[in-house]
Amino acid sequence: MTAETETTTPGAGPGRSRRTWRDIDLRAVAPFAALLILLIVGALVNPNFIGLTNLANVATRSAFIAIIAVGATFVISSGDLDLSVGSMVAFVASLMILFMNSGAIADPGLMIASAMALAIIIGSLCGLLNGLITTVGKIEPFIATLGTMGIYRGLTTWLSQGGAITLRDPVQQEIYRPVYFGSILGLPVPIVVILVVTAIAAVILYRTRYGRHVVAVGSNRDVARYSGIAVDRVRTIAFVIQGLCVAIAVLLYVPRLGSTSATTGILWELQAITAVVVGGTALKGGAGRVWGTICGAFILELVGNIMLLSNFISEYLIGAIQGTIIIIAMLVQRSLARKA
Repeated sequence: MTAETETTTPGAGPGRSRRTWRDIDLRAVAPFAALLILLIVGALVNPNFIGLTNLANVATRSAFIAIIAVGATFVISSGDLDLSVGSMVAFVASLMILFMNSGAIADPGLMIASAMALAIIIGSLCGLLNGLITTVGKIEPFIATLGTMGIYRGLTTWLSQGGAITLRDPVQQEIYRPVYFGSILGLPVPIVVILVVTAIAAVILYRTRYGRHVVAVGSNRDVARYSGIAVDRVRTIAFVIQGLCVAIAVLLYVPRLGSTSATTGILWELQAITAVVVGGTALKGGAGRVWGTICGAFILELVGNIMLLSNFISEYLIGAIQGTIIIIAMLVQRSLARKA
């Protein structure tokens, strides 16, 4: 006969075991620990780095990738991948600016509101197209979104005739600029948008049935299908969320520069995927960490900022550094997964 013993804390009831540091999910904590280390390194490299002005600028500049990466968290958590987000940004921004330049609506404020609504619709439709090609067409997401990446980029080149599409109306520019350069309660608008988008995404992913289905589909599609989950619908909606997040990023991008071209958004897909992986989301799917994704986006921008403020590494190596970061992040994920 064998007997089992259970270690409990003094005064704890039956079945209540003592929690230890081993119960902490290191994959969730690692991005924030890395962010803290970067902040310390940056402060040592340049005293101006840790100033609120510089950190606010870093967070503001990370807005585009951070918001796009929130959408990528849903796609990757469901076991898919979207390589078209950078070209989608260029395409949606081009159509938005062309509409604003058309003069179809005389009132500048109403024109801007309509253009923003148009961008949201186009972005969502682009995401829907990616989702339907992947699920209904039964094409691997890597190939499907590689194809749409070429389509969106090619259409943007055609719309711009190989040049740039610039917002011409100075009144519209003046009205629209505060969407990026303004502030709400002392916080830059892009930071507020990041927080709102991430909070909504966190509720959807962690607190709703759809969020649980996303994780289930990413973990094992066959088991999810046998459990009664509409796998194709879950995956398609994830792509639509991605397109919606791209559109929101465009709403911040256009007032910043007032222009777009065929080169807009190049390699943003790499940065978005890197932010998601650095944030602790498993690239193979089955686990999503929205707040970790935002942390990952900040880390990427902080690395670039530290490179600019120091003379140790050339700023032209930022692409190589980002590629190195995603490889290291994958190695760390695999190591932590083995220990779990």
